[in-house]
Amino acid sequence: MTGTTRPPVTLATLRRMKREGERIAMLTAYDASFAARLDAAGVDVVLVGDSLGMVVQGQATTVPVTVDHMVYHTACVSRGAGAMLVMADMPFLSFRDPAHALDNAARLMQEGGAHMVKLEGGRDVLPVIEALAGNGIPVCGHIGLQPQSIHKLGAYRVQGRGPEAAEALREAARAVAAAGADLLLMECVPAALAAEITAQAAVPTIGIGAGPGCDGQVLVLYDLLGITPGPVPRFAADFLTGRDGGIAGALQAWVEAVKAGTFPGPEHAFQ
Repeated sequence: MTGTTRPPVTLATLRRMKREGERIAMLTAYDASFAARLDAAGVDVVLVGDSLGMVVQGQATTVPVTVDHMVYHTACVSRGAGAMLVMADMPFLSFRDPAHALDNAARLMQEGGAHMVKLEGGRDVLPVIEALAGNGIPVCGHIGLQPQSIHKLGAYRVQGRGPEAAEALREAARAVAAAGADLLLMECVPAALAAEITAQAAVPTIGIGAGPGCDGQVLVLYDLLGITPGPVPRFAADFLTGRDGGIAGALQAWVEAVKAGTFPGPEHAFQ
């Protein structure tokens, strides 16, 4: 599938955007057709999220998603990604040690066409990040709420509230970047804390439920289009309903809102 004619988005592009204060727009996609629509709207990074377990497969959590699932959907997205940087989630227990992580990341890149992998965790995954980075694999760390740990957490709740929890997140952010992560995603983190971490981070940060102070924003595509079954997360917004231009118009409006800093608003953030 053909995409836009803009230059490819690379890690160097994202670093420059952070330096220059240009916000990064990231959305999830799980197939070639939607990927092409995201590319046409000017999305910078497409995340093939293990959220596909819930919004595509109908699972209750992301835990049942396998490496084979992720390779298949990443390959589909890569065919329509155009200029976007393609990031793929490493699913539950696929990075339990450096050897497994290297094997599975290699599949996501060689078979799936990913440019970068994302994995959940803080200090507990530092050896894995070091191994991936040491083998030339771009890594996005994921701190704050970690959906793959939902059975341990017990509920999807904001992370980093209170002095001790906030300091633990600051330390996790520093350690993940020092281990070699090229990007840092923060999920369900108080807005002020996420902005503080962003200001101190040497790498670009992406927020989801982490307020407007991050270097970029990501949403699950189906939340943006208002078609996710069940309750809508507080940090999401429906950009499709009542808007002219259909899906293309909704995507363009979201990208423009992220770039202008009008999304997320106060109603989408946590204190």
